[in-house]
Amino acid sequence: MQQAYNTQLILSIVVFLATLLLVLKNPKKIGIGWWAMAGAFVCFLLGITTFEDVVVVWGIVGNATLTFVSIIIITLLFDEAGYFEYIAAKIARFSKGNLFRAFILFLLFDAVIGALFANDGAALVLTPIAISFIRATGMDSKSSLALIMSVGFVADSSSLPLVTSNLVNIVSATYFSMTYLDYFIHMIIPDLVSVGSSILILTLIYRKSIKRSYSVESASDPGQTIRDWVIFRLATPYIVLMIAAYFLTSIFRIEVAFVAVPAMILLVGIYYLRNKSTVIKAAKGAPWQVVIFSFGMYLIVFGMSSAGLLQIIASVVSHLASLQYPLNLIMPGYFFSLMAAFMNNMPSVMIGSIAIAHLSGGSHLIYSNVIGNDIGPKFTPIGSLATLLWLHTIRSKGGLAIGSSYYMKIGFIVALPVLTLTLFSLYI
Repeated sequence: MQQAYNTQLILSIVVFLATLLLVLKNPKKIGIGWWAMAGAFVCFLLGITTFEDVVVVWGIVGNATLTFVSIIIITLLFDEAGYFEYIAAKIARFSKGNLFRAFILFLLFDAVIGALFANDGAALVLTPIAISFIRATGMDSKSSLALIMSVGFVADSSSLPLVTSNLVNIVSATYFSMTYLDYFIHMIIPDLVSVGSSILILTLIYRKSIKRSYSVESASDPGQTIRDWVIFRLATPYIVLMIAAYFLTSIFRIEVAFVAVPAMILLVGIYYLRNKSTVIKAAKGAPWQVVIFSFGMYLIVFGMSSAGLLQIIASVVSHLASLQYPLNLIMPGYFFSLMAAFMNNMPSVMIGSIAIAHLSGGSHLIYSNVIGNDIGPKFTPIGSLATLLWLHTIRSKGGLAIGSSYYMKIGFIVALPVLTLTLFSLYI
């Protein structure tokens, strides 16, 4: 019996690694989601995953998936109206040709988008805006690389404060029945530390590349970026009302999808009456492959956990949480971050949450899991869905070629101190 158990675990790991390889290489360019679902199907054929597991997994991630799709569509519709381009153009004009000032303001803008529209939304809308800014101002390759890399990093490191700021947060909050307010109270200080330390370290790394100037005249005229004035004016109050609704409904422990989905449907309805083609364009532009990818990977990793990986992870986390202070604070977070970096943070946070539920290590492990899976993915290009979207956007827009070795070098230099400081700040 034990031998069969071990065989299933080995088989599930082989399927997982093969799936990751296919996702990275993406032969035939058929989409990363279909490779993940193919891996999940192989798990079914091998008896690693069952149809009952699909129901269990959807119960864990369904709220997150529906919320994610809704937030992304809302983000894309506001983007189509010119909302984000307007703010970016204002930043470019306000900076008066000072690239250092523009760099800092862009990253702060990135952090706000990451918090309000999720890290995936930030990667989707701000990356093309940054590329357009680079082309319009004629920035050299070093300055361009500094801005693009920093935008990609801050999109993830700023996604801590709200339940809806990251799919990781939604999965964890749903699994442990955390309210929107409780989560916010615990994570607002870590988020500020994460954003502040990220911008500081990125500024130090790229300080020589951003001590340049650019032509203010070449930056876009803010007024010319707005394509739909009605939706543009609607955007800010809409966002405020959504955030207020999240907090109010959390009092009654209503899942965030019950706010996000109706908000998306209402905005789609308003936009549809004004411009049907824009709604269709936004729907097509939504990252459906990411949704399919994440669900396929959920099933594969859930099969791995059932085959014995869960007991191994729970044992490791239990040991790390029993270490002396301050190692018991940071080592579990390091472990979760490594899982996210090499497993992808979506299946990682799920299996981490299940493992924590089997332990009596206290709520600090829940938040360490979130922090590790929000920041740790920056160690590798496959760590988060936002990074995959960021890379896809850069390639599709004909941006800079960013190699895996360079990405991982910068990721390690920045993510390790940011992760450490953020984990410590959790316990203030």
